Amino acid sequence: MDTENLVPAELRQLIRTGKWQDPTSGVCAGYVQANLVILPKEYAFHFLLFCVRNPKPCPILDVLEPGIPNPRIASGADLRTDLPKYRVYEHGNMKGEVSDITEFFNDQMVSFLLGCSFSFERALIRAGVPVRNIEEGKNVSMYITNIECEPCGPFHPPLVVTMRPMSPAQAVRATQITTRFHLTHGAPVHIGEPAEIGIRNLSKPDFGDPVTIKEGEIPVFWACGVTSILAVTSEDIPFVITHSPGHMFVSDLRDEDLTIL
Repeated sequence: MDTENLVPAELRQLIRTGKWQDPTSGVCAGYVQANLVILPKEYAFHFLLFCVRNPKPCPILDVLEPGIPNPRIASGADLRTDLPKYRVYEHGNMKGEVSDITEFFNDQMVSFLLGCSFSFERALIRAGVPVRNIEEGKNVSMYITNIECEPCGPFHPPLVVTMRPMSPAQAVRATQITTRFHLTHGAPVHIGEPAEIGIRNLSKPDFGDPVTIKEGEIPVFWACGVTSILAVTSEDIPFVITHSPGHMFVSDLRDEDLTIL
């Protein structure tokens, strides 16, 4: 299957019918992918404010009214069925991963879709910058850092980052390219020594898969929407649904539509 050239509606149909449950990195090239957070409406304002205060890891693409599962950024889509994997949390503890959340969703739930760095990977590849997790058929490497987000109400997580190894010259080019993608995390937040942001071992990511780092390459780190998962599970919130890291919602928005010219 030529997954790179699938259009989002085709991928969402595959997901909805149980034919696709893999990570979405490299899929539907050129279309914006999104992190998902669904939480009770009484927490929605503080979470919205948290996202506004922390736009690098949590850039807002869409916010839905309570009980509405159909986003404006994807025609005919349903957030209850159209992600490959979801995580369900109760009182901060993950209860499991599922491929359909219809039975958990109710009219008190507010859904947030937040930008994802998968959306700029095609631009990197076109510029000759390697995206190692795509080359190796893996989920992207994600790490919890020692950088604290701006808190709001019950939400006060550390920043989570994705990592892509490349040469120093490629890192400069990647910075130039991704700076334009302000709604999908923008420019890197750190380049080089992982210990400076609290990462001790690149071969053991907190989420996703480790990737090969070749001689002469350096790690380049971008803010990651998985920060939102840490935010909504860091306090005793009774019930939360999120995407499973790397298993994103693919919208109908085009990457280039969200860039700064």
